Amino acid sequence: MTKNQGQMTKDKGQMTNFKEEQALDLIDSIVKQSKAEGVFISISAGESALSRFSENQITQNISRNQCKISITSAFGKCEATSSTSELDMDAILATIRRSEELARVAPEDPEWVPLVPPQTYEARTPGFDEATASFSPLERGKILQYVCQRSIKEGASGSGSLSTKTFLSAIGNSIGLRAAASYTEADFSFTARLDHGSSWCNHTAIAVGDLLVEEMTLETIAKARASRNPRSITVGSYPVVFTPAAFATLLQWVIWNLDARTADEGRSFMSRTDHTGKPDGNRIGEQLFSPLVQVQRHSAHPLLQLGTFFGDGLKNDYREIIKDGIPQSLSYSRYWAQAQGVEPRGAFYPIVMTGAAQSLEDIIASTEQGILVTRAWYVRYVNPRTLEVTGMTRDGTFWIENGAIAYPIQNLRFNQSLPQMLRDIDAIGIPQRCGNSVIPPVRVRQFNFTSVTDSV
Repeated sequence: MTKNQGQMTKDKGQMTNFKEEQALDLIDSIVKQSKAEGVFISISAGESALSRFSENQITQNISRNQCKISITSAFGKCEATSSTSELDMDAILATIRRSEELARVAPEDPEWVPLVPPQTYEARTPGFDEATASFSPLERGKILQYVCQRSIKEGASGSGSLSTKTFLSAIGNSIGLRAAASYTEADFSFTARLDHGSSWCNHTAIAVGDLLVEEMTLETIAKARASRNPRSITVGSYPVVFTPAAFATLLQWVIWNLDARTADEGRSFMSRTDHTGKPDGNRIGEQLFSPLVQVQRHSAHPLLQLGTFFGDGLKNDYREIIKDGIPQSLSYSRYWAQAQGVEPRGAFYPIVMTGAAQSLEDIIASTEQGILVTRAWYVRYVNPRTLEVTGMTRDGTFWIENGAIAYPIQNLRFNQSLPQMLRDIDAIGIPQRCGNSVIPPVRVRQFNFTSVTDSV
């Protein structure tokens, strides 16, 4: 056992002391102890802290230290995984032996793939902020005290959360793959209700100091006030302006469905069929969407600065997904890439959509008539093959008239083909971080609403 491992064992449960070099040392030790023909190790550790508030008062403070060591042992095409959250070597050795015992009796995996060989990852460090990693409950309380007091002053009922997280991820295998990275994340979510009006915001950043808490609190309360006494409109198809958060919820469904296997097997909107209706490849290279649509996998984006590798060891490097409205590539699992004789490309995560210089307000100002959607909620499949989905608007839906927000309207249910939505984009704006994506506001020429809902 190395000095680093000994210190890690002494500090069991204190993940602030669990460093990348310790994780890599531990992986080396597990590889040496393994008796399997092949072994893959994944270590995930982190500290998370969260404060929730409801009806203008803090209701919960929680913190959690977590560590998970997963060991996959393989004998030929038979493999099994065993995990532990214990950091002492006796528990880890028992986990190694358990995974080996299970692998020896496991059936052959029909979609088995060999271990990932050593990779050359991008030479950069993910975003890590020391102040966020050590942010105290008292400091979180001071921020939420402002939010609650401001809500009380404005006559609103405020609820939401403020959280900080520190992640460590390390992977390795018996043929030399090694990688480790640490990064931080801060997240603020706020819902304001005022009479029958409601609004919501969410902001994610690398550093808690970069959260726009005061600005977003004031904007959200103002939008909740403006959303009171909504009017009804006739359901149908309308031009729609989506905030970045609302559009991010819908765009992710399209990206999830850019999967090579489902496309090649005829189960996706990306599938091509022959004259008999049988699968005949995919639609890569076709002009499916508006030329304004530009989407990349871009973990190094300045607003994200996420890791350089995926959990299976593949590189999380830059990749064009959609360029000028034309899909450039599909996501290949390692098995499907092996079956098709192509390079495995990893998941399409995180996604960044290129924007333009105009603001959300500029897009509204250029809209003669239409609907502003603040949030898309409870989105579900209607038809996976065509990627038609249903969902509802929520937390502030407004009618736009002559380039200005005219009045609030009742929330609406939509049934919409998402590929058609991307074809109908005719304006985009300045991107912002939405969770672990970077998305601009957009305007869609036609978006289909089918009924009024009771959602607030």
